[in-house]
Amino acid sequence: MSLFHLSKPMNMNDGVKKMKNTPGAVLLDVRTPEEYKQVHIPGSMNIPLNQLETVNQKITDKNTPIFVHCLSGGRSAQAQRGLKHLGYTNVTNIGGIYQYNGETEKGES
Repeated sequence: MSLFHLSKPMNMNDGVKKMKNTPGAVLLDVRTPEEYKQVHIPGSMNIPLNQLETVNQKITDKNTPIFVHCLSGGRSAQAQRGLKHLGYTNVTNIGGIYQYNGETEKGES
């Protein structure tokens, strides 16, 4: 099994479903505020990748299950590594919202 395979995100739709079935889970969108306002998944939390160091202000328990996504999966992979570096223990990269087939909304959440 290659290293690339180990870091490959799960399918976005499966990831959101798993997040909804995980008690206490947070859906973290690491896109820019402008991207988030255009379209996002209801109930998601927006912390842009370039502000990831502020995550502890919103997610204080480092054992919280965090399901992280962005537009295509690149930034969420970076965020997953960053969150683990910050001490978060249960972080899953679920890829990009462009693959998502479920309910979305516009504006701030």
